[in-house]
Amino acid sequence: MESREVKWLSHALQKEMHLRIYGSGEVPMLAFPTGEALCDNFENFGMIDTLAPDIDSGHVQLFTVDTIDSETWTNIWGDRERRAERQEAYYDYIVEEVLPFIAKTNGTGCLPIAMGCSLGALNAAIVFFRRPELFGGLLALSGSYDAKYYFNGWLNGTLYDNSPIDFLANISPDHRYISLYNQKKIILAVGQGRWEYEGRRTTAIMGDILYAKGIEAWVDFWGYDVDHDWYWWKKQVLYFLPYVLGERE
Repeated sequence: MESREVKWLSHALQKEMHLRIYGSGEVPMLAFPTGEALCDNFENFGMIDTLAPDIDSGHVQLFTVDTIDSETWTNIWGDRERRAERQEAYYDYIVEEVLPFIAKTNGTGCLPIAMGCSLGALNAAIVFFRRPELFGGLLALSGSYDAKYYFNGWLNGTLYDNSPIDFLANISPDHRYISLYNQKKIILAVGQGRWEYEGRRTTAIMGDILYAKGIEAWVDFWGYDVDHDWYWWKKQVLYFLPYVLGERE
């Protein structure tokens, strides 16, 4: 499998950020790592091996990014406003720097599918739901979509923009994004086993919000034996990927 790593000094974040590219296929996928991880996260935990058939066949090109979660979501002793500002800067980094890089590198004109597991699912959901015109779909596994959970209930305007259950709850039913969402494949999946409580809670809330707003999404709850773990995320990726790629309904 063709793979390489690139890095640059991010203008938005004012720090060096790394990105890995796997394959040269048609459909780009932007993968966000689990909490506090870097762009090697998917490779280290075997997800690249899971995706290898689609990458090697030339169907998918995968782009994995670094996180700054230790400055944002998991920095529980940090200044809350500063943490929210850093999360917004991370959003800017993805939208203004990573997405143009993906478009230039991939070159097919296909919009990338945002994907992630655990905290990666939250990061993927934020960029997808805020800018649906820039993405082809969303595959979010075991995410917690309430930013307030990581801030002990606190919320300001900046963090609000990074809290999907908050900003989606207030979106107007006639907002132009509704029709855009409904042109995409949206999947939110979660297990009901160990360490999935917050994911279950907020995935259920997201499902209710999406239904109420007329946004078509596949919100899927797996069994009580399905834990918050790579073993299950690999199974879920194999199960959902053909749907996200439009290979089956």
